Amino acid sequence: MTKRPLILVTNDDSIIAPGIRTLVSIANEFGDVYVVAPDGPQSGKGHAITLDQSLRCTEVASDGPQKEFKVSGTPADCVKLAINVVLPRRPDLILSGINHGSNASVNVIYSGTMSAAVEGALERIHSIGFSLDEFPWTASMEAAKPFIRTIISNVLANGLPSGVCLNVNVPANDQLPYKGIRVCRQAIGNWVEEFDSRIDPYGRPYYWLTGKYELYDQGADTDIAALKDGYISVVPVSVDLTAHESIATLNQWNFETE
Repeated sequence: MTKRPLILVTNDDSIIAPGIRTLVSIANEFGDVYVVAPDGPQSGKGHAITLDQSLRCTEVASDGPQKEFKVSGTPADCVKLAINVVLPRRPDLILSGINHGSNASVNVIYSGTMSAAVEGALERIHSIGFSLDEFPWTASMEAAKPFIRTIISNVLANGLPSGVCLNVNVPANDQLPYKGIRVCRQAIGNWVEEFDSRIDPYGRPYYWLTGKYELYDQGADTDIAALKDGYISVVPVSVDLTAHESIATLNQWNFETE
């Protein structure tokens, strides 16, 4: 008998978020599932890991055949702990999400959801991060399910290059019916930040980070363009952050010291 794939599912919205419950139900169709996810919201944590305090990992009741564990840490902590402590062997696939909110463009840098997938890629484990371009927990993910199944099936059948994971973003439900899947590149953009300054009851200032996204990229081949056109965007993300095209330029500099 062929052994079923071992699949790790995690996220950054917490183990009780509707998005991860949807992803777990899909993952159960493909393999033996372990859920190792944060015990509370970890959005915007990026690739942070916990070094200044201990981690707690507690098994919790499951609503299906999967085993589930909540962790008092970040998404990257969850992946590290799962691989090294919780799972009976290295997973064949890591799935992160489904995040409530887009992780297209520069959001991939800040996303705990995508950092979990990148952590998997660092371990040379096939990994996918899924996000829906809607924030409310009540947002329906039903229309996304067939596309998520197709992407998972293709990764299991074909694998991914070493050190590469996938950043998958699903348009909002007002874009239905989705037109399909488009493989594309990360759009160039950034958040223009503002800080809402306030005073606490003791007269001390404190700040809330606010801001808006600015798209600098009008290319038709980006993840933002795909989502706008009603396509699920699939961006291959590499753990190699080297700007290879800049090496030749830097080698022309004079690095001699006096």
